[in-house]
Amino acid sequence: MSAPVVLIVDDEPGITKLCERLLTREGFDTVAYTDSRRAMEHLRNGHVDLLLVDIRMPDIDGFDVVVFAKQHQPDIAILVMTGFGTVETAIRALRQGVDGLILKPFERGEELVRSVRQALADNQRKRDAAHMQALRPLFDVTEALLAETRPDRLPDLIVNAVCGHLRCGHAGYYQYSADDQRLHLLAGQGKFFPDDESGQDAGVVGRTNELGVPVWINAPGPGDPVMQTQLTELGLGSALCVPISQSSVRGVLYAGRDADAAPFREVDLDMLLILARQAAVAMENAHLYAELRDYVKRVEESQQALLQAEKMAAAGRLTASIAHEINNPLQAVQNCLHLAGRDDLTPQKRDEYFDLARTELERLMTTVQRMLEFYRPGAVAPQRVDLADILKHVLGLMASQFENRGIEIITELPGKLPAVMAVGAQLQQVFLNLILNAYDAMPSGGVLRVSARKRKGVIEILFQDSGSGVLPEQSANIFEPFVSTKDGGTGLGLTVSYNIMATHGGDLEFVPNDEPGACFRVVLPIGGK
Repeated sequence: MSAPVVLIVDDEPGITKLCERLLTREGFDTVAYTDSRRAMEHLRNGHVDLLLVDIRMPDIDGFDVVVFAKQHQPDIAILVMTGFGTVETAIRALRQGVDGLILKPFERGEELVRSVRQALADNQRKRDAAHMQALRPLFDVTEALLAETRPDRLPDLIVNAVCGHLRCGHAGYYQYSADDQRLHLLAGQGKFFPDDESGQDAGVVGRTNELGVPVWINAPGPGDPVMQTQLTELGLGSALCVPISQSSVRGVLYAGRDADAAPFREVDLDMLLILARQAAVAMENAHLYAELRDYVKRVEESQQALLQAEKMAAAGRLTASIAHEINNPLQAVQNCLHLAGRDDLTPQKRDEYFDLARTELERLMTTVQRMLEFYRPGAVAPQRVDLADILKHVLGLMASQFENRGIEIITELPGKLPAVMAVGAQLQQVFLNLILNAYDAMPSGGVLRVSARKRKGVIEILFQDSGSGVLPEQSANIFEPFVSTKDGGTGLGLTVSYNIMATHGGDLEFVPNDEPGACFRVVLPIGGK
């Protein structure tokens, strides 16, 4: 660690030489001037840890030197010397942020060294306290940045945070693109460096990205003259650039102040470094959220496609099972119209045939309407639906087919079931899949019992058939896609039904029991998911 640099300013050469000798002997690096203007020029261009200055000097007042030092090196420690120790002098020194005051002449050399060390320690404590005070608002900034999950909105929030916490009017967020190997400005405020000065070997921003370390420029001041020229051309007096590097995010965060404003300090650089790290984490989180949203969207689209495919398959099975139900009314209508066209019929008989044809057409329209209601896409948004109505509708759709096959339907539904929040068309598909599976499992007839009951916060519906049942080795993976227990089955019906129930916050499960056949249980929350 290098020794602290002490700048000694006093119009008396004997005092400057004494201070220089005493402090050098104690390990300090010293620079001494009897001319205040030369001392101020040194403050403008060189780093100083402590200013030891006399208050009364003939050309420039010592307090004016203190003000100049604070403007150009805000973190500098100040120790003033005076041969006229008054209360007014002490009060003025405190108001200007002076860290100590010592009276001349010094009685002992140890007194000067002790005062210098004490001023440096007090200044460090004030700087640490300023750091802590500046860090407190960062918790709010962290919360605000991490709460935003849209990558296109984050750069503006980051730039606003930089301007607010560094009290500067100019800031920019640059992000590196691997396509053209350049940095591009995603958000900026005030004056900022253009994109064409952000290449690896061009401009302040590009050099920061290339070096991978913070760049701090004051104009005028020590540093790269090329960068200082770019800063002056932009109309700025001070600039900070900090690289941003995370696994999937690379860029530069920039802050600038006008030429007539106070230059950046070390605490400002610390603040920008923290903001840069927070910005990197927030941007990476936002990109991960964006990828997750895209993935969820693709999964939802795939699920919708799977849902529609299974719906078409179920509609095909339904159409095949009730084809004769459509054909019989059509045949009856055709026969009635043929008979009604005979010339030897009485008007009364002709009206009778027309009435029969009308009845069969209404029966046909009812069947087709039920099929259309099953196939037609329903509202995606959940609505209040009556489960008993949906069950009766689906069972009514299959009633004739069950009767022709000798399958008895037994329903045990309470007089009134609570309504649930659900997508009715999707629940209709689940119930139809389970009923069609029971129908296929009983080719020689049997019994299908459908019962419902209210339990604590949920409604439970059981579908119990007396068919061939499910083998124990098949029950473990019965809800996996493309697993079917019947010839020609797609293996998607139960998978799609299971996913529909999961989407609704409910459950679909196979229930082993001692009764013949298979039993499936549907559970739906009364209040919705």
